Amino acid sequence: MSPRVVVVSGGGTGIGRATAQRFAHSGEQTVLLGRRLDRLTAAAQHISDTVEGALAPAVSAGDLSRVQDVERIVADLESRFGGIDVVVHAAGGNVEFADDPHRGETVPAASALQTIARRWNDNLASNVLSAVLLSEAVTGILADNARIVLLSSIAAYRGSGTGSYAAAKAALHPYAFDLAARLGHRGATVNVVAPGYVSGTEFFHGKLTEARENVLIGQTLVSRAGSPEDVAETVHWLSSPAAAHISAQIIQVNGGALYGR
Repeated sequence: MSPRVVVVSGGGTGIGRATAQRFAHSGEQTVLLGRRLDRLTAAAQHISDTVEGALAPAVSAGDLSRVQDVERIVADLESRFGGIDVVVHAAGGNVEFADDPHRGETVPAASALQTIARRWNDNLASNVLSAVLLSEAVTGILADNARIVLLSSIAAYRGSGTGSYAAAKAALHPYAFDLAARLGHRGATVNVVAPGYVSGTEFFHGKLTEARENVLIGQTLVSRAGSPEDVAETVHWLSSPAAAHISAQIIQVNGGALYGR
């Protein structure tokens, strides 16, 4: 039986990298997508070096929120592999944690609104448009019984404190339902995984204090942070034949922290 072709966006770091590594352990052909070629190349080399017998991961760099980049990447995927069996959307993040020249400053109302607009547009592009464009572009080359998994967040349920990131992740949920309905006749499933706090990623850009981390861990019922591997295992199972009758679902991986305590 030929190995499946597994495309992982955001595959260069964090949850995406752990997910690609998990599929590599199963002998699948992984393809890592992301904006930074150096991170993708390093992740691919790490998988090749640490997973015995792993097929060498392929990499393709581009901004998945840009139509021209997505078209180029998908054309390359079709040329190299013919079809795709699994797509995992792990690209994204919260621009609120990125460096902001206006952070902490008092600025005129117009500038403040421009900053708000930029944050919303960037979070929607990074978390929603990247997933939508890639999903729509690959529908023509998806194999029967394909699997699509989108990465959301606990923030989609209880907010992110600033609005734009939580709203962007929440937008993935109804999109996944619609996509699952469209592709279901082909045996394909579409599901969403919504992690809670996951340590060992670049998500907070170094802005997470020890006190805040302790609060997030304290909200779990298992008294520990999640790991990228926790999420990767869930994504891997949803992409397996064992999960063939699970579709249009939101699977929460947060140690019981959804409502806090």
